[in-house]
Amino acid sequence: MAQKKLSSSLEDYIEAIYNLANEEGKVRSIDIARKLNVSRASVSEAVQKLAKDELVDYSKYNDVTITEKGKKAAQEILSRHKIFTEFFAQILGVSPQEAEENACRIEHVISPEIHNKLKAYINFLNQNPEIISQFKSKH
Repeated sequence: MAQKKLSSSLEDYIEAIYNLANEEGKVRSIDIARKLNVSRASVSEAVQKLAKDELVDYSKYNDVTITEKGKKAAQEILSRHKIFTEFFAQILGVSPQEAEENACRIEHVISPEIHNKLKAYINFLNQNPEIISQFKSKH
């Protein structure tokens, strides 16, 4: 059964939970709220939705634990984010901050096909740095 598409907001939550779990080991609702600059009530609502989709394990007053299914979803989101950040900063030459901000917006709407083709294109460009230099010298 294919996983249903998460909203942009829920993708941000699962990405934050994944990153916090890797950085801190445990994930508390307050940590998620701080990372995303949202209320604890918003975190509670989002985490309940993610738990319903079996992306996290959560019960009130306990830490949030990301499931294997949640890890896979987060890794896919992070992969899209990384591809766009790299493309914008290294290939197009925009500032790291602008690359990051735009990658965060676009990562939620890109199809898997476009993601895979962009990844292949970036690999091609990285193997042919003269093309990147030529582009940057003209723009």
